[in-house]
Amino acid sequence: MSDMNQRYDVVVIGGGAAGLSGALALSRARRSVLVIDAGSPRNAPASHAHNYLGREGIPPLELLAIGRAEAADYGAEIVRGTVVSAERLPDGFRVVQEDGSAVHARRLLVTTGIVDELPAVEGLAERWGDEVLHCPYCHGWEVRDRAVGILAGSPMAPHQALLWRQWSDDVTLFRHDQPDFSDEEYEQLAARGISVVDGEVVALEVADDRLTGVRLAGGTVIPREALVVQPRFTARSAVLESLGLVPTEMVMGEHAIGTYIAADPGGATDVPGVWVAGNVANLMEQVVGAAAAGLKAASMINMDLVTDDTRRAVDARRSPFSAEAERQVTERVLGDRRHGLLETR
Repeated sequence: MSDMNQRYDVVVIGGGAAGLSGALALSRARRSVLVIDAGSPRNAPASHAHNYLGREGIPPLELLAIGRAEAADYGAEIVRGTVVSAERLPDGFRVVQEDGSAVHARRLLVTTGIVDELPAVEGLAERWGDEVLHCPYCHGWEVRDRAVGILAGSPMAPHQALLWRQWSDDVTLFRHDQPDFSDEEYEQLAARGISVVDGEVVALEVADDRLTGVRLAGGTVIPREALVVQPRFTARSAVLESLGLVPTEMVMGEHAIGTYIAADPGGATDVPGVWVAGNVANLMEQVVGAAAAGLKAASMINMDLVTDDTRRAVDARRSPFSAEAERQVTERVLGDRRHGLLETR
């Protein structure tokens, strides 16, 4: 792709569920679409995706492969690459990739997702997506009735423990580096049979490629088969920031859990012509919700392009050149009729 020689109605930045869903809908709307995908989906470490009606339990990478094929069947172009910036132009956007190449887009759909910033505990990152989890609706069923640990990472930890109690009656809350809980929280935890362990968690114990426990700073090992953590969710927002959009902190229970890019319900941002969908706009979105958000944003983008196409057509029709051309055609038709070259009805 040489600099700005390639022009598209929409460039989709990010090839996850949201981006591919948007690309599919826009291609079916007969728009020219380019998807630029860095190839690093957030859920790649997970073995299966869940709560996706009709695709329950499908491996995440398989789901994306199917999505790419479906979008390509309707004409979407999908390339591997990393977008580093975008520049607003009078007639759209210049989208620049890491290799220096650039394409032109009338509209942008950014679905770059988020990064999960994990607690600094030895061995934890290596088990992320296996026995180290964060979402009970994504993975609770898979660890049901097992020994589950909750690594406190925010004041929301007691709530986390109570939530995961729905899937197992063997739940232990590790207070780790968090302040002491309130009397009311201790009472709630005790009422649900959730034990609380004081002391910093320093490492995970693994045997035969399976989590077997967590080790405290004093050397004590507490047997556990799964560990729940609270990552910080950071929006992959570099491209959007290059357009002047600033990430917003999401606060839950007075605790900042991450950043996202603010948008209206249809995904439109404060920069005209730029839409967002998926986790970059909603930190809590699961795969099926991200796909739905991509579809909704695509419909809004197509309607915006229809409005723009109509405006351009009206302007062209009203232009002096168009009026003169129409007058000349009319004169020719009338002249032909006068000379009997056209049948008059």
